[in-house]
Amino acid sequence: MAGRMDGKVVFITGAARGQGRSHALRLAEEGADIIAVDICEAIPGVTAYEGATEEDLAETVRQVEALDRRIVAEQADVRDLARLKEVASTGVAELGGRLDGIVANAGIDIFNHWQDFTEEEFRTTIDINLVGVWHTVMAAAPTMLEAGNGGSIVLISSANGIKAGPFNVAYNASKFAVTGMAKSFAQEMGKDRIRVNFIHPGPVDTHMGQVLTAFEKLADDNPGIVSMLNTWLPDTFMQPREISNAVLYLLSDESSFTTGLSMAVDAGMSQY
Repeated sequence: MAGRMDGKVVFITGAARGQGRSHALRLAEEGADIIAVDICEAIPGVTAYEGATEEDLAETVRQVEALDRRIVAEQADVRDLARLKEVASTGVAELGGRLDGIVANAGIDIFNHWQDFTEEEFRTTIDINLVGVWHTVMAAAPTMLEAGNGGSIVLISSANGIKAGPFNVAYNASKFAVTGMAKSFAQEMGKDRIRVNFIHPGPVDTHMGQVLTAFEKLADDNPGIVSMLNTWLPDTFMQPREISNAVLYLLSDESSFTTGLSMAVDAGMSQY
């Protein structure tokens, strides 16, 4: 069934590539116009994979426009609330004055032994993965509230937001916190018909997914912990579209009575 997002506008962070680009394309396929945000630069401390670039964001624009949808794309750091508010306001104005969906997708991951994390690495992870999600909602949700037409917000947590993964203390902390924040937003925004749900992806075949190769080296002195990453389904890595399909459902009118939902799309990784 096509056209599930006809006439809707969605604000997406981390949209230059990976899951964020996939979400933008999947929603555009169903008729949505997109406000796309990405920092488009490397993050200090993130060494297992390279940062997104301006060219990556331009490619997202090209692919959305190839679907005959409109897109406003801007560089912005989710740690900068003022900048996010500016982009959200500009994008909404350019796309007709409405905002129907928010996808707080931007995030980073740094693997290390707990004792080897630096303060900068820990703070950077929390600032992007947790505070950045809060900034995203605070920057864009007021537009929904003012319009009085309801809306849908999807926060991207992680399977590590249900069951902590090893060598990932900062990431685990951030994703568990996103879960609590999402439930709080869902409780309070319900009276205004704004739904808030959250997704827990397992391993996804993106640049960020490459950090799992670091896991193997870290596990050399603690091999028993590897069993924590078992799944119930045979394929370890999912394509980003698997997560995007869940995002589409939660943003569409098909989920009009779904809020506060914790949705794991992780091949069973978090279930034991």
